[in-house]
Amino acid sequence: MSQVRLQQVTKSFGSVTVIPPLDLTIADKEFVVLVGPSGCGKTTTLRMIAGLEQATSGEIRIGDRDVTALRPGLRNCSMVFQNYALYPHMTVAENIGYGMKVRGTPKAEIDKAVTEAARILNLGAYLARKPSALSGGQRQRVAIGRAIVRQPDVFLFDEPLSNLDAKLRIEMRTEIKLLHRRLQTTVVYVTHDQVEAMTMADRVVVMNQGRIEQAADPITLYESPRNLFVAAFIGAPSMNFIEGSLDQGDGGPVFRGQDGVSVPIPAERVSALSPYAGQAVILGIRPEHTAPASGSDPSIKLKVTDIEPLGPHTLAIGKAGGAAFTAQMPANTRVGPDDSVDVQLDAQKMHFFLKSNGEALPR
Repeated sequence: MSQVRLQQVTKSFGSVTVIPPLDLTIADKEFVVLVGPSGCGKTTTLRMIAGLEQATSGEIRIGDRDVTALRPGLRNCSMVFQNYALYPHMTVAENIGYGMKVRGTPKAEIDKAVTEAARILNLGAYLARKPSALSGGQRQRVAIGRAIVRQPDVFLFDEPLSNLDAKLRIEMRTEIKLLHRRLQTTVVYVTHDQVEAMTMADRVVVMNQGRIEQAADPITLYESPRNLFVAAFIGAPSMNFIEGSLDQGDGGPVFRGQDGVSVPIPAERVSALSPYAGQAVILGIRPEHTAPASGSDPSIKLKVTDIEPLGPHTLAIGKAGGAAFTAQMPANTRVGPDDSVDVQLDAQKMHFFLKSNGEALPR
């Protein structure tokens, strides 16, 4: 069992508390990604699991063991860092097997473990090279190989792909996921890149100011964000938000915002939203759930300030309802700066949040 459990774990630096009481359980063989903006506490949480930071209070368990007070070497975790941390004067084989050598493992056993790690990571042809002769992706694979040979209970990754270019990041994401499937080991992975989190994780933990805002599988986070913070952080481009209120119109409840924005509430959502009539709310809609106006879905007027052609589609960026707004248009749409276009909203994909506390309203 390689379950990781944090119970009421806190971390303070002097009088500053960076992690208020935090509870998190990571199942055996689960791939969990901690994600959030810089300074949200995700790396500090990872380092407390590793033992590189001492928890101020609370309990950390790996499997059946209480490891809260154990030094890093006794926790049986392997950590892969952002900067590779390879020894430049050693070959790939020597780098991978160095930890085993320090622990006094017999050479034959080291050679066997290094060969197996190299096979898994497609490094067999590079074992005699020095790190300077490797690409960034190959160096990161060597760092992962060094972690593999320890046969840890838990793999810990601290933003391991942030130093790679875009193409290499995509390739390494795939390699790490395949590695997880082969090894069937618990993985805790930290990143600030929400696309990386969504594409890799079994479960994503969204953190903000040391607290967990929501922990769920990627699709649940995308389709049912718990609050404004999660809705804004998950998705690229990010969700559009228009402030307004839920009012009673002649034909039923409507959302009313600035600049004459009036959006009818779908009939199937009326009963869930009726208790919030008259309250200040925020309408959220993702760019991919918009289109040029046609048909019966509600629409709003967008004053375009810029466009971003992306190949399969074009993003029209501007203002609508008094707020910044991005709409997704077909690639062949002739829209330019200073144009005004009617943008259709997918009524089934609209989100509503209370302005007072940012909590999502029932869908």
